[in-house]
Amino acid sequence: MKLEQAYDFTGKVAIITGGSGVLCSRLALALGRQGAAAVVVGRSRLEKAQAIVGQIEADGGTALAFEADVLDRGSLEKLAETAVSRFGHVDILVNGAGGTTKAATTSKELAFFDLPEDAARWVFDVNFMGTFLACQVFGRLMVEQGRGTILNIGSFGGDRPLTRSSTYSAAKAAVMNFTRWLAVHMGQEYCPNIRVNALVPGFFLTEQNRFLLTEQDGRLTERGQRIIDHTPMARFGTPDDLVVPALMLLSDGAAFVHGTTLVVDGGISAFGGV
Repeated sequence: MKLEQAYDFTGKVAIITGGSGVLCSRLALALGRQGAAAVVVGRSRLEKAQAIVGQIEADGGTALAFEADVLDRGSLEKLAETAVSRFGHVDILVNGAGGTTKAATTSKELAFFDLPEDAARWVFDVNFMGTFLACQVFGRLMVEQGRGTILNIGSFGGDRPLTRSSTYSAAKAAVMNFTRWLAVHMGQEYCPNIRVNALVPGFFLTEQNRFLLTEQDGRLTERGQRIIDHTPMARFGTPDDLVVPALMLLSDGAAFVHGTTLVVDGGISAFGGV
């Protein structure tokens, strides 16, 4: 493959769950601008997905906004049917749907023993089961096609549990373990031309974690400052920091990259604290 072709996604069709969110919306834009037909999937923020589609189309690309619930297999199957009907095939699945909630996060006011079961279940399910179900639905489609690429979104917390986010950390650990399992399973049982990898962000400011990292006036919380102090690059990640690493994992140039996790964290996982 010529180097200039490495990030050319012309003719590819990409499903991006969580595509209306802070991080994956940038990836959807990048895929669209690099030639892929981007299906931007949101659950309750379809207007945001439509805005992303509008930007891609304004740049001359092809995109589709779709409302789907990653915890509803029927909803995911409808998404797959729509994508195939519209574009003929699906080449890429990005499992970006996820997040956490204050109700499932321990604090001085909320002890671990009092975390609501429904909040904890939602956080685990939206992060792990949403990935699991999407991999079932679109993985089957990729097996039928004989090709495909799956990119799961992990988290620094999946490797080193975050002190207040027990369920989120556990769910992301499950996503990262499942990524390795599915890579082996796909290759051994079905098709060696289906790649499965994970992108592992460090600390990025998003709508879900902003309450933990910044005060209402924009100043860092004590927790936010500790993170910066332990990040050698001394900043939070930005959505654009994930784009090229993600495109690399999704590109045909990474044809022998399979069952791995790529960490994008500004060096925090390398810092030993001294």
